[in-house]
Amino acid sequence: MPILMPEPKNTLLGKETVYSDRYNPDLLQPIKRSLGRDAIGDHDFRGADIWRLYELSWLNDQGIPQTAVGELYVPADSHSIIESKSLKLYAGSFAMTRMKDIEEVKRHFSEDLSDRLGATVEVKLQPLSQYHETLRTMPGICLDALQLPTDAPVCAYETDPSYLRFVPHSDKIVEETFYTTVFRSLCPVTGQPDLASVMISYRGNEIDPSGLLQYLISYRCHKGFHEQCVEQIYHDLRQAFNPQMLEVYACFTRRGGIDINPFRSSWRDRPDEFIREKRQ
Repeated sequence: MPILMPEPKNTLLGKETVYSDRYNPDLLQPIKRSLGRDAIGDHDFRGADIWRLYELSWLNDQGIPQTAVGELYVPADSHSIIESKSLKLYAGSFAMTRMKDIEEVKRHFSEDLSDRLGATVEVKLQPLSQYHETLRTMPGICLDALQLPTDAPVCAYETDPSYLRFVPHSDKIVEETFYTTVFRSLCPVTGQPDLASVMISYRGNEIDPSGLLQYLISYRCHKGFHEQCVEQIYHDLRQAFNPQMLEVYACFTRRGGIDINPFRSSWRDRPDEFIREKRQ
C-alpha cells in the first residue's frame, strides 16, 4: 500500500496572499516533521535539509537595495520544517527594510528560523557579486538510460517498494552510487509537480539498478513534501536491503526562488559538498 502523507492544515500554499515588504518574522510557518514521519512509521533519520534562496534583497542604511544568495542548513532532528511559501514571504518582507549590513540580515534569519524549528539553523549569505557556485551533475551511475525488462514495464506511479530487489545470485558486497534526473512528486496541498535529481549511495549486497529506477519512478503521483519523500526513500531502502551504509540526497528544482535539498545518511549529518544541480 502507498504511504500517503496527510495534507497539512492552515498553510499558505494555494491561497491568495498579501506580500509584505516590511520585515515580519510572523510570516514563517513551521510544519511538524512528525506529520510525514508518522505516515512512514519511522522517526530515525540523520542528516539535514539544505535550502538555497535566490531572491533575497533589503535596503542598506542609505536606502540602496542590496542583493544576496542565501543558504540555510536545517538539521534533520529539528522538530519542524518551514513551509516553503511562508519562507518566500518572510524573505520578501526584507525588501523595504533597512538593515545595517548583511550580518544583521543573517542574524535575523538564523534567530527567527531556529526559534520556530527547534534547532540551530545555520545561515550563509553571500552578496550576489561574490556568489560563484558551480553547477554540476550528480556523481555516480545514471539510472535514466537503463533498459527495463520488456516483460516488466513501469505501471505503478504511487510509491511501490516491491520494485526494490537484490541482484539475483550475487553475494558480493559493493559500494555504489546511483542517481536519476527523472524523479517527480506532487505537493501534498496544491498538487503541483516537484522535479528533482536523486542520488543514492550504499554499501552492502548488490542492488538491482533497474528495480531501483522503477521504484523511484513510482513517486510520480505521490503527494509529499520534499523532506518526506526523501525520508520515505531512505526508509524503504533501509527496510529492503539493510545496507551497511546508506545515503539519499535529492536536489529539487527551485520554486518561488527557493530550492530544497534534503540529505539523509546512516553515518553523517551533511554531505562532503552541497551540490547545485544543473536545473537549479
